[in-house]
Amino acid sequence: METKLARISQLSSGNPDMVFTSIGHLINHEMLKDCHRKMDGEKAVGIDGVTKEEYGRNLEENLDQLVERLKKKSYRPQPARRVEIPKENGKTRLLSIYCYEDKLVQEALRRILEAVFESHFYDEMMGFRPKRGCHQAIRKLNVMLEMRPTNYVLDADIKSFFNHIDHEWAVRFIELRIKDPNIIRLVRRMLKAGIIENYQYEETEEGSEQGSVCSPVIANIYMHYVLVWWFKERIEPKLKGYGGMVVYADDFVACFQYKEEAEEFYRHLKGRMEHFGMTLEESKTRLIEFGRFAQERCGKKGRKPETLTFLGFTHYCSHGRNGKFWVKRKTSKKKFAKKCKEINNLIRDMRTKPLKAIIKKLNEILVGYYHYYGITDNIQNLSNFRYEMMKSLFKWLNRRSQKKSYNWDGFNDMLKEYPLATPRIYVSVYAR
Repeated sequence: METKLARISQLSSGNPDMVFTSIGHLINHEMLKDCHRKMDGEKAVGIDGVTKEEYGRNLEENLDQLVERLKKKSYRPQPARRVEIPKENGKTRLLSIYCYEDKLVQEALRRILEAVFESHFYDEMMGFRPKRGCHQAIRKLNVMLEMRPTNYVLDADIKSFFNHIDHEWAVRFIELRIKDPNIIRLVRRMLKAGIIENYQYEETEEGSEQGSVCSPVIANIYMHYVLVWWFKERIEPKLKGYGGMVVYADDFVACFQYKEEAEEFYRHLKGRMEHFGMTLEESKTRLIEFGRFAQERCGKKGRKPETLTFLGFTHYCSHGRNGKFWVKRKTSKKKFAKKCKEINNLIRDMRTKPLKAIIKKLNEILVGYYHYYGITDNIQNLSNFRYEMMKSLFKWLNRRSQKKSYNWDGFNDMLKEYPLATPRIYVSVYAR
């Protein structure tokens, strides 16, 4: 099966105008069984309550029945169970939890969509793609800011992007390369499956639910045609100066050499987003002066250049030891405060557990934190985060009983026996 998908990917890459008209048959018993084998069995269950383990007890028969329904075109995904996940700004993010069998079909559909479209995505797109991620996006942005004549940066945010994907446009974009009615039918039914919230069924007239296995690739296809293709093929060739872009899912940054071209792009961007059912979050979208010359101009006016926040990092103008312009970055204040609050609550809830278990859990969190935020120039914020964790640990260990367990010296002696992981830079923004 992997060989067949690789062949599709090869054909798609080598033939930019090729349209696939018969690939739905690839979603067969073999592919679905492989999807089952690789599916995470620890995820929450959908409205039917079926787990991976339960589905796997009678796997062959279940898959045979599923394939038969797919062939007869009678397969219909069940509604997703919707839950709300708190965000750091006080709002909530809607997450949809699908039934296990629907996840298998979504995973198979994702593999096919990715095989056809992946080679056509531009290098500017970094989110939900093989061998790409947040750190690669930051490296690309760093090149745009340090090595290119960037003077102005448009830091943009799309309002509830996943919730407002237009179904008809999404299908039309997919049909540009896939005309197989079986694939298109599955896409439509997945998008229109509906959700269950507060025990009430609601139709999904727009949006690609976060929590769907194939939602990220559908979102990438949407952003490819709505934004990146338009920028690369229509905007960039007409620029008199430099222009560049980096995109991670619905979060993107555009860089320009000339202010008037940045402002014109911003004006056209609003209209294009509205045409495809999207709206820019005006409170989070701004055009700022940023770059080596911006630092010089702002310095003459007695002020510092504005900062840029992207993918959890605040990027700011600075200089290296040799005095040359250097973009540095640190953990954004919102992300830092949110994580510190989470850690404080976690230690509070764990305070009655054995000390060894508490330290083990905290070290797992620290190492994960260092792997993401351990990036060039951010060592001080890593140390600050570890110190905030130490303060929370000290506070809650002393509240395990009426008698105070530690003074600060005794607490530090305890940490010598049960040490917390030390900060470390894992990622260089200058790595190739």
